Amino acid sequence: MTIPYHLTKAEKAPLLLEKLNGLTNLHFEKSPQYRSMIEKGGFQITASQLEKVPFIPVQLFKLMDLVSVPKEEVIKVLTSSGTTGQQVSKIYLDKETSIAQTKTLVEVMKPLLGGKRLPMIILDTKSVLKDRKSFSARGAGILGFSNFGRKHFYALNDDMSLDIEGLENYLEEYKGQRILLFGFTFMIWQYVYKESLKKGYKLDFGDSILIHGGGWKKLEDEAVDASTFNQLLHDQLGIREVHNYYGMVEQVGSIFVECSEGHLHTPSYADVIIRDSLTFEPLQNGKQGLIQVLSELPKSYPGHSLLTEDLGMILGEDDCPCGWKGKYFNVAGRIPKAELRGCSDTFQGGVES
Repeated sequence: MTIPYHLTKAEKAPLLLEKLNGLTNLHFEKSPQYRSMIEKGGFQITASQLEKVPFIPVQLFKLMDLVSVPKEEVIKVLTSSGTTGQQVSKIYLDKETSIAQTKTLVEVMKPLLGGKRLPMIILDTKSVLKDRKSFSARGAGILGFSNFGRKHFYALNDDMSLDIEGLENYLEEYKGQRILLFGFTFMIWQYVYKESLKKGYKLDFGDSILIHGGGWKKLEDEAVDASTFNQLLHDQLGIREVHNYYGMVEQVGSIFVECSEGHLHTPSYADVIIRDSLTFEPLQNGKQGLIQVLSELPKSYPGHSLLTEDLGMILGEDDCPCGWKGKYFNVAGRIPKAELRGCSDTFQGGVES
């Protein structure tokens, strides 16, 4: 696999386009529902440029089972996080796709974490991994990132309380070593930061690097932005280095990590396009719109080109001060639900039951 952030636009675009066209053709052949949507939408299955690769709304994974392999080849089913009563996405992985996603995640994180497994604290509860065949988005994230660590310690008890004694013992045991911390943004805020503040726990995670992802919505409601979050975690928990990432269960393994400048980056095997939320036309850099995510990984389901429900903006390409090539961008939050529903209805209406 290519080093993830070394390809310029001119080098990356033709390679990625070839892979994505291959996947569009594969899913067109193997998934009757996908084929029906592409035909009814009038898409070309072999695109001449990345912006023309057919996309489907990410919400469709909540409305139908989209799978391109026989059910007996499915080894794992991932579900998106959702509140009680909400429909969840179901993503079907076969062995090949599952292995590809794990390997790629390792490559993408290497520039930040190096090649050596670090002592690892997972800022979550172990009970989220109970069912080894069916995983929630949280479980899938923990399982994927746990490959970077050793001597895993789960910082939360099953009742979501902080295992302060266990944490203190672990930090003492690995004092002076670099420690990897992983968790989901809101859970870290709610159950680690706020809990330690409330109980008066003063922890020092030492030479630690925190990788976190997930929605910012609940933190924005409390007027907490990324720099405030990072500063408060440093003040209260001594966490020295923090990197956010953007990703979703519908393209697990395809994650966009924050560089040293605080920008999310597209690696060589994935890309983002920003589209107008009404016309779906591609927008220029510096304009905010809907994020479309492209990835060469999904082979067991048609998830290689998805229109998300998130708003974002491309800040630049190949010229980030951090030195990484590729597009770099930010995420501004979710679009109001009603605006995307029409798009999903259009696609779903094109599927014969």
